Amino acid sequence: MRIVVTDPIISRFADLLQETAPGNDWDFVADLSSEAQSAAIARAGVLVCAKLSARDASACTAGFVHITGSGADRVAVADLPIETVVSRTSHHERSIAEHILMAVLAHQRRLLSVTHQMRSGSWRSVATEPGTPLHRTLDELTIGFVGLGGIGTEAVRMCTGLGMRAVAVRRNPEAAEAPGTNLQWVKAMEDLPELLAASDVVVLCLPLTEETRGLMGTEQFARMRSDALLINVSRGPIIAEEALYAALREGTIGGAALDVWWDAPNGTEAPETVGRFAALPNVISTPHHSGHALQTFVRRATEIAQNINLFKEGRPPSNTFDRVQSAAPFKSLPLA
Repeated sequence: MRIVVTDPIISRFADLLQETAPGNDWDFVADLSSEAQSAAIARAGVLVCAKLSARDASACTAGFVHITGSGADRVAVADLPIETVVSRTSHHERSIAEHILMAVLAHQRRLLSVTHQMRSGSWRSVATEPGTPLHRTLDELTIGFVGLGGIGTEAVRMCTGLGMRAVAVRRNPEAAEAPGTNLQWVKAMEDLPELLAASDVVVLCLPLTEETRGLMGTEQFARMRSDALLINVSRGPIIAEEALYAALREGTIGGAALDVWWDAPNGTEAPETVGRFAALPNVISTPHHSGHALQTFVRRATEIAQNINLFKEGRPPSNTFDRVQSAAPFKSLPLA
């Protein structure tokens, strides 16, 4: 089979892909021009991609398309031939859960501001400046999860394992609780105001849909505690950008850890909006890399190659989804 790979990240694992799914014609085209990539996509028997335009999807005759992550908001699934099999992959849950925990600790210990003080030659602690705030330990904190899919579940396990109290809201609060999560309560999305008022940390880990776009705005920030930390590891537009900036600048909430943004970078140049948020002393800014552990991509590449083997053998690959349900690239996915 002719397998075309357009994703530059997964292409770094070309050897693993070819070793796990041998006997195929692999074509890694991430470094080619967009025109050359489009031509390769049109000839592919299998396409491995992170993004796919509507135009390229319409010209694609591949029998199998494997998305290299869990999100498909950049893949024009609805424009692929209806018979095309589509799979996704994830394996980033542990890495993102660790990122969430890192942000909680960094905020509580005032890591950014204290580092800045030390760099400027200032030594401020309760021993030298009595007004210095004391931090809290994890077992004093309540962490609230908005969405409770794979990422949220793994983060709950990790945080409660270290003594944090965890609560959550999700679209289906009656869904079975995963083993080891030890949640205090799980309620419906309509109970988001209660979660916001109860939480020292609020974590957004749910998909971007028409229902969730702008979910967090001025009203929601006003319900949060004034020292609360907001962590977003989902998608930028779930938060109203201007409302968040005002809440951080005015001290309505204590801080934010943003790993996802409203605009995409231009190569290595960050979007303009990153600069103004990163300049705030209460913001932890990262370039959408919370899931970028080596383990994540090794496991993704392995699953992708194994799924190609299954497709070649005429057996169903893992993590496929109903094409009818995805008529508007995953906007119809339920909240986790």
